[in-house]
Amino acid sequence: MTAMTGGTDVKADAGRIKQEILDFIHTYGCEQAPDEAFDALARDVFTYQYTYDLPYRRYCAAKRITPASLRGWREIPPMPVDGFKHLTLSTIPTDQCEAVFMTSGTTHGGAMRGRNFHPDLEVWDESMIVPFRHFIMPDRERIRIAVISPAWDMNQNSSLSRYLTKAVEQCGSEGSGIYFDEHGLKFDGIIDFLNRAVADQEPVMLMGVSSSYLYLLDYLHEHDLTFALAADSRLFDTGGFKSTKRDITEDQMLAELEQTLGVPRHHCVNMYGMTELSSQIYDQNILSWYTDGTSNYLKANPSWVRTVFLDPNTLTPVKDGETGVIAHYDLANWNSCIGILTEDLGHRTPDGFLLQGRAKGAEARGCSIAVDEVISANRG
Repeated sequence: MTAMTGGTDVKADAGRIKQEILDFIHTYGCEQAPDEAFDALARDVFTYQYTYDLPYRRYCAAKRITPASLRGWREIPPMPVDGFKHLTLSTIPTDQCEAVFMTSGTTHGGAMRGRNFHPDLEVWDESMIVPFRHFIMPDRERIRIAVISPAWDMNQNSSLSRYLTKAVEQCGSEGSGIYFDEHGLKFDGIIDFLNRAVADQEPVMLMGVSSSYLYLLDYLHEHDLTFALAADSRLFDTGGFKSTKRDITEDQMLAELEQTLGVPRHHCVNMYGMTELSSQIYDQNILSWYTDGTSNYLKANPSWVRTVFLDPNTLTPVKDGETGVIAHYDLANWNSCIGILTEDLGHRTPDGFLLQGRAKGAEARGCSIAVDEVISANRG
């Protein structure tokens, strides 16, 4: 590939890369793709990003990694999440991008927000809906959905808002709705939704950020309301409790939800997502429940995402079972960087991987060094 100032080559190459990723998604879905297939496409996307994403190319060149020297996808330098705050990472001029998703700015002092630019949302939408159907809807095509967090019409810079709206559009049955507006949760509407679900004993799903469930629980407790939702109902949550008024663990929240709504733990699923990624990662418990009757709460990826665990100091791979800083390689993240170095900790098991929280202090040393390297490579 040779970059041209007129933009002709980048548009042609972007179209080819996008189609290769869509073909990969449709070919392998959420099954494990052959290593050689993933490696070949990862190399191709890396070459494209190295060619057209100048800040990322400077970072890779400083680490002496080029498409010619690359021996495999694991050598692709992952971009630290803070790089999305300090740099404009895009192969396509940002004024030609359909969407830019932004982080909330609630961590690390807040003012500077991470940005992930999307020339269009074709790949993003496909990378969302295929795993959603696989992990959340393995037993049915549609279900009545109540969204209890902001949707796309309220925040078009939120990847989660896009996600929730697409879930309703693609998998919501009649009676689905958004129960959140500029004033917050629409409690009257949610109560009507729950009452109808109990009356007709039709399975339903609530979807929202973890903190929304806490506000809903407080309201239900205050009004002494409980519900017995139909079998096969499910609760979907994402995120944590960073800015809520209650100190509570996820297990405690889910126990309260089971007592209040009648949805057992094995039908409550957590989605792990990031603004800096274009794909999501899921608990496997709903899938395993309908597959073999078990409850596997470990996380799993779709075929186009690979997750590695790195020594917090050296950022070299650790053995399975050992705790490491997480890096994701997401082929759907074709316009910025397919490799993302998070500040999350976790470890791999034979049945999936476990998240262990955010790296802090000395644990994040390798991440801090990587951020310094990114900034240094792009200084001036």
